[in-house]
Amino acid sequence: MGLPIIQINNVTKSFETKDSRVEALKGISLEINRGDIYGIIGMSGAGKSTLVRCLNFLEKPTEGTVLIEGQDLSSCSDKELRKVRNSVAMIFQHFNLLMQRTVLDNVCFSLEILGMKKKEAREKALGILKIVDLEEKANAYPAQLSGGQKQRVAIARSLAMDPKILLCDEATSALDPTTTRSILALLKEINQKYGITIVIITHEMGVVQEICSHVAIIEQGELAETGTVEEVFSSPKSKAAKKLVFRGERKYSLMKSKRCIRIVFTENSSFEPVIANMVLECRASVNILLADTQDVGGTARGQMVLQLPEDEQIAEKMIQYLKDRNLAVEELDDYVE
Repeated sequence: MGLPIIQINNVTKSFETKDSRVEALKGISLEINRGDIYGIIGMSGAGKSTLVRCLNFLEKPTEGTVLIEGQDLSSCSDKELRKVRNSVAMIFQHFNLLMQRTVLDNVCFSLEILGMKKKEAREKALGILKIVDLEEKANAYPAQLSGGQKQRVAIARSLAMDPKILLCDEATSALDPTTTRSILALLKEINQKYGITIVIITHEMGVVQEICSHVAIIEQGELAETGTVEEVFSSPKSKAAKKLVFRGERKYSLMKSKRCIRIVFTENSSFEPVIANMVLECRASVNILLADTQDVGGTARGQMVLQLPEDEQIAEKMIQYLKDRNLAVEELDDYVE
């Protein structure tokens, strides 16, 4: 494998205010390989949008370096930086369309700036609108479109530049769940068909689970955890990761006097009879505090949180019973807010 297409080395970004200095990013280091769909996730204010703006130098890091295809952006001339930016497209939560231009003209706009002839630009734009399934809306105006259609126009406009990298900053946050799934499916298709590396910035773990192969978790400007989506979902190590994995689930109370465990299973693991058999084997009941199944990168992944009996010997026997059946078992020692 060659060099990663994106290398972030010890990036720090500070902002000066009237009374203080705010560090939005603190020594972030990441590598993103060509062709990946890479998620960067964190709660509001974590610094993830600042990080993505450093990837195309809309924000220049205070310290550290960003390399695109091995080229250090901090050492680029203005001309070289413009060339790099042409290969790094970006879409946003609120679409940023030109409201007085038709869908077709919105897609043509960036091509016109590059000096492409009008006829050639229109032909290319129509071809791209076909890719995003909007060719019938070519002459419509943004005000006549749904939120999902507007985002498809934004994606089409970004594809017009023939980018190698597509940055998506909360691109589905303003959309309903059904439309979100359709946009994510489109991005996945674009990644697979054209080999474009996609970086997804989001606060929603469901988005990462749906489309990403790898994920970085940012908390308070620091890198809390990285790994494959499967690894992070199955065995979150940092407190930030645990918050995101459990966020949006039915809340469960972990009592200090009782042990609670989280079991992770795949579509090949039938956990229901295992739990029933465990109860029969150990002759003790458990409380099921949470149980659900989610799609993680196209594979069904589930989790269950059990409250074990107070008897330590029985609890240990249950944990060993589950481990003997190749289930991932994690002890939970506190309540995840």
